[in-house]
Amino acid sequence: MSEFDQYAPSYDEILRDPLRDTFSSGSAFFHRRKWELIQSFFADRGGDTSNMDWLDVGCGQGELLGLGAPHFRTAMGCDPSNKMLANGAGDAIEVRLQSQLGDLPFPNQSFDFVTAVCVYHHVHGQDRQALSQSIHRVLRPGGVFCMIEHNPWNPATRMIVRRCPVDVDAELMSAPLAKRLMQAGRLRPVRTSNFLFLPEGIYKHLPKIEKVFAKVPAGGQYAVFGIKHDF
Repeated sequence: MSEFDQYAPSYDEILRDPLRDTFSSGSAFFHRRKWELIQSFFADRGGDTSNMDWLDVGCGQGELLGLGAPHFRTAMGCDPSNKMLANGAGDAIEVRLQSQLGDLPFPNQSFDFVTAVCVYHHVHGQDRQALSQSIHRVLRPGGVFCMIEHNPWNPATRMIVRRCPVDVDAELMSAPLAKRLMQAGRLRPVRTSNFLFLPEGIYKHLPKIEKVFAKVPAGGQYAVFGIKHDF
């Protein structure tokens, strides 16, 4: 049984933290910020996501899928926790149980875009490389992989993770380590974006400030985008 099965019934409440709550009134802000980064990446590259098939690895309850699915041809998710999936995105989005961490339950070259949001810090040892290789396997040539993770160089992030029951097994990864892991999985990193510098109340008035600091490795989280190129 996945460790997240025990958290599913009260997942949002478990994530509550006094420091996190001063940054945003709820989880919706964090999901929106991630979706904005994804939109910005494809807009800058002139990509039309309406012709793309998307897989969200470790999709949990499907909040990100719910935001982004209307912008893709198809959107699917997978997760090791049956109960998280049961509480998730609903019948409109197909989700599958991922019974093995390093083996995604999809055929080769099925997707143009794959995300793994705050997944890798729950994956340990050789399973990290196996997961990266499986993501490479399900991506089509030229496909994009986006890994989003907590930034261990941010003191507030470290404190929140340390106090969160969901993250009891967390092994945080720096952005340079994330890029090396992508490269080991035969994916070429092309962009790193740091974000969550500003709390929700300030960000909604001054969103451009975060873009100015996107290359500064001090935000609460970061996103690394990589492209599948077979070497």
